[in-house]
Amino acid sequence: MTLIKYNPYVRNRYPGSFVNLFDKFFYDRLEDSSADRFLPSANILETEKTYDVQLAVPGMNKEDFNIDLEDGKLFISGERHFANDEGTTIHQNEIHQGSFKRVFHLPEDADQKKISANYENGILNIEVAKDVKKVLKQKISVK
Repeated sequence: MTLIKYNPYVRNRYPGSFVNLFDKFFYDRLEDSSADRFLPSANILETEKTYDVQLAVPGMNKEDFNIDLEDGKLFISGERHFANDEGTTIHQNEIHQGSFKRVFHLPEDADQKKISANYENGILNIEVAKDVKKVLKQKISVK
């Protein structure tokens, strides 16, 4: 028997398949069944001095975001909506909208007092400085 990793995005590629029917029956009852969930893609980068969290959220304004820090967790939430003019017919709607919430656990060496956020060209970048006193890696020389 071969195990295949479950991929919920397969449903979008093969909407009429048996796999889609099977997944809708078993999985949609366990999760939020709204097909129009908005979950922005994220990159997490590490440099020598910082951790960077980048979220792809085009079409938003910097006022649309809420960023909170609690118990070593970074909470990022927001809401994106597009205005639909009266008399406009939507023929295709692939850009998700609505509210979202992402949570990221900060490493032990993150300096929770030195966090900055910047929104430019559709990317929300949150930079968390590393605390040099809490460096987790250390080079030990052999004598």
